[in-house]
Amino acid sequence: MAGQAFRFGVNLTTVAHADAWRSTCRSAERMGYDVIQVPDHLGLPAPFPALVAAAEATERARVGTLVLNAGFWNPTLLARDVATTDVLTGGRLELGLGTGYVAAEHEAAGLPYGSAGARVDHLTHTVTELTRLLGSSEHRPAPVQHPRVPLLIGGNGNRMLDLAARHADIVAFTGARAAPGSSTGQLIGLSAEELDSRVAAYRGLAAPHGRKQELNLLVQTVAITDDRRSALRGMQHRFPHLTEDELLELPILLVGTVHQIADQLRAQRERYGFSYLTVLEPAMAAMASVIEELRGE
Repeated sequence: MAGQAFRFGVNLTTVAHADAWRSTCRSAERMGYDVIQVPDHLGLPAPFPALVAAAEATERARVGTLVLNAGFWNPTLLARDVATTDVLTGGRLELGLGTGYVAAEHEAAGLPYGSAGARVDHLTHTVTELTRLLGSSEHRPAPVQHPRVPLLIGGNGNRMLDLAARHADIVAFTGARAAPGSSTGQLIGLSAEELDSRVAAYRGLAAPHGRKQELNLLVQTVAITDDRRSALRGMQHRFPHLTEDELLELPILLVGTVHQIADQLRAQRERYGFSYLTVLEPAMAAMASVIEELRGE
């Protein structure tokens, strides 16, 4: 995994009007992003229409969900949307799935939230049904990509990592865990050592299957600066459980000069296997210079 080529995604959430959306997607492609992604939260754009529009506005970028909340979806209806989107994007779709972690959104939608175990059960059922339906020659519409649309599964717990190890083409790590008792999706950043533990757990679960999988990390912040420590001190209130030195090692924070960040990503690819990096929309422009530095590696 350490030698796998870098890929870069950007997770877009702002749709003011159609022209602005198309312009943002074209800018992302010009900046070198390989994948244009959208999340799946109430109050944000509906994923599949946004991805179809993104593909129409661009030429080469793939499009994907990071990630769909499986609790919002019936697997049979989801298979129809996935296949249709793959057709309308010319086979450029990457399907990201997760359990969902914001209880308040389920409540607002009138959908059960349930226990963590129940959410993983539903996601497992969803993955099984999607594999069956989209792998059938009788499914209509038929997706463009074969043997299936590439599947990304994002998670942190052992059951999620096991599901990803068995079924995913791309295994996504958030570098964070849900805050206990939060209904709004508050996350707590993992330290570098905690992330080591999660990746090691994944590798142990994946070893018996012998599958080649790409590892993705969702980066929370990108800041280009000549003074890393000063910039990180301004972020420490977001991570009160970590020291300044621990923040320097935090994989979800990319802070420093372009060369320092590029070196950090090379080191993280060696340490964890992360070759597919996704940034949030506010960091899109800042990350572009790092992408240029790493292109082709």
